[in-house]
Amino acid sequence: MITFAFLGTKPTNNDMVDVILGLQWGDEGKGKIVDTLAKDYDIVARFQGGPNAGHTLVIEGTKYVLHTIPSGIFRQEIINIVGNGVVIDPIVFVEELDKLDRIGLDYHSRLLLSNKVHLILPTHRMLDAAKEAAKGSEKIGSTLRGIGPSYMDKTGRNGLRLGDILQANFEQRYKSLKRKHLDLLELYPQIQFDLADEEQKWFAALERIKKLSFIDAEYFLNAQLRKGKRILAEGAQGSMLDIDFGTYPYVTSSNTITAGVCNGLGIAPKHIGEVIGVAKAYTTRVGSGPFPTELFDEAGAEMARVGHEFGATTGRPRRCGWIDMVQLRYTTMLNGVTQIALTKIDVLNGFGQIKSSEHYLVNGQLSDQMPYDLCQYEVAPKYLDHPGWNQSLEKITSTDGLPDKALQYINYIQEQLQVRISMISTGPARESIIIA
Repeated sequence: MITFAFLGTKPTNNDMVDVILGLQWGDEGKGKIVDTLAKDYDIVARFQGGPNAGHTLVIEGTKYVLHTIPSGIFRQEIINIVGNGVVIDPIVFVEELDKLDRIGLDYHSRLLLSNKVHLILPTHRMLDAAKEAAKGSEKIGSTLRGIGPSYMDKTGRNGLRLGDILQANFEQRYKSLKRKHLDLLELYPQIQFDLADEEQKWFAALERIKKLSFIDAEYFLNAQLRKGKRILAEGAQGSMLDIDFGTYPYVTSSNTITAGVCNGLGIAPKHIGEVIGVAKAYTTRVGSGPFPTELFDEAGAEMARVGHEFGATTGRPRRCGWIDMVQLRYTTMLNGVTQIALTKIDVLNGFGQIKSSEHYLVNGQLSDQMPYDLCQYEVAPKYLDHPGWNQSLEKITSTDGLPDKALQYINYIQEQLQVRISMISTGPARESIIIA
């Protein structure tokens, strides 16, 4: 008889912010987990990233993809906040609003934006595309959404923030930054980009956004904590894309780990409560960059086919591979993970044998640690075999119904990470999840 202990998912003390973030290279299924847990919270707040994120939710058979709007928006009682660590492209943001309007979702009183959110200009997207084109075969796999150039202007103290659009000198500041970008573009090959048309759409989108509520989110959130409100912080991308601790330079431009909550929302570290790390039962990556357990055989193709592994933002095929315990131990440590949500285990239903990478051979030496730069070292995963369960998990609603071999695999992950698995997603739908 296999026993299986779960950690509960109840919110922590009322002065704590619980966190949901990805433990791999993104696309772990964070949107569904946020949507599942949001009913236990008063506020869902995005703390970093931008429209390069793609959080997919399937509700009553309909698929929704959110890029910037927090995943709690489909819960009518939930306040959703876009924090200062996020960068917004007004055009993409309004496209998301249009989709919510088409399904009749009332969000106006529940969607609040930090004044300190930085803006992605049309010329940021031009710079992103031009820089990537100039790199040729060394391109990093950017989503070309202008994320990197926007964060560069933020750290370079040139950026424009959402609150600036209400100031009298906004147009002058916009023109000055645009001029700087156009001068920089002279250094790169020309690309096809209709700047005049994009500018027209950009300014029209700003007028639409002005109808929403802008707030000083750091004051608002801390006041809500004092009132005993329950807050869930939602991350984007994945920990292996963190600007400091990811597979640099094939990373995003923000801190995707738990530490980013403090910077991205104005929350003190003492207020961080549960940290719920989301991980697939296998591994995927979009774009360029090192990926030790990547598969180039039929097993990888089968994962991609069954898991519908295409980027929610770019549509690009995701690279697939076996679960990597060296990598997951690393990100579990970095984030201080207290619970794990294991997703897409159903994708492995038809595999007779499943593998996990328990160690690396790094330049011929056995190692349990990630090398500081996966690009510079010869890394070979050392695999452990696990028997598959060869049956559907579709109708299973509790751990008691899981096949023994599936439980063995889940228990193995728990033991490797020394963190309990509190949720198991057995399919894309909202209701296809096991929670104890």
